[in-house]
Amino acid sequence: MEPLRPKRLQPGDTVAIAALSGPVLPERRQQLEAGVAELEGMGFRVRRSELVESGRHHFWRAAPSDVLAAELNVLLRDPEVRAIIAFTGGNATSSYLDRIDYEAVRRDPKPLLGYSDITALHLALHSQTGLIGFHADLLGPGLGGSWQDAAPARRTALRDLYRGLLTGGLAETDFPADNPWETWKPGRATGRLVGGLLDRLINVQASPYALDPATWDGALFFWEDVGRNLGHVWNQLHVLRMQGVFDRVGAMVVGIPLDVELPAEAPFGPVTVKDVVLDVLGDYDFPILGRVDFGHTGPNLPMPIGTLAEVDATARTLRLLESPVD
Repeated sequence: MEPLRPKRLQPGDTVAIAALSGPVLPERRQQLEAGVAELEGMGFRVRRSELVESGRHHFWRAAPSDVLAAELNVLLRDPEVRAIIAFTGGNATSSYLDRIDYEAVRRDPKPLLGYSDITALHLALHSQTGLIGFHADLLGPGLGGSWQDAAPARRTALRDLYRGLLTGGLAETDFPADNPWETWKPGRATGRLVGGLLDRLINVQASPYALDPATWDGALFFWEDVGRNLGHVWNQLHVLRMQGVFDRVGAMVVGIPLDVELPAEAPFGPVTVKDVVLDVLGDYDFPILGRVDFGHTGPNLPMPIGTLAEVDATARTLRLLESPVD
């Protein structure tokens, strides 16, 4: 399926904050206000969805699955809403992939921003419509959290990058590194970015909304994870291997997983994400670039799924080759 580019934003356009997974708890209202200020500083109007305003929760979720889906669908159908950003992640989105109005996306494609649990939405929307989704910072822990703790120069660079990509002001652009990136396997490749949170990717691949196998042809597969047993990560990479994903991709880009690696004092430690990746992929020779600035450590570089990019693992660079918006 050809990528479906969302329409570019104009100054003054409305960006909606939505509770698509976890709730907006009272102790996180400060993050909400700080994130709103960031979006307004980019020149956008901001609307808070009903679930964001109410701060409701249902167990660990902002609401039952049908209500979460309705929250998303209302915003997808609203012509005044030109982009949607999730407030936070959690464990919810895989439960309502079958309730999304995919036809509304085809009629009026708009950027959806978020990472973590939002990966399931990105990949299902991409598989069903071709929509380019922005695996990018959430509003609360991202724009309202890690952005506030970042060095001023980094925060300015991110603000310019997000605004430029959303408005179409940037097409070819190099992603700016903050942490040192690492060459895990040398080489260079060009392809479309595909990926997100590894665990949610596995969920989607086991559902009726799985990516078409051809999506992986020449793809730059990017992934990260959080708070999981490293053995589980190893097993899930092997699942993708057995599905033939690694026979198709052009390169791998690994983010900065959080609370995954085994320290020296742990049983069977120390073991790193790099150790596991190279153990699974020892027979493959495509480039692998590691510790790129996306993941649960934040701030996140925006990785637009379905957009053509170039990775040079030897030179430790990642470059977008086209605009993700129309």
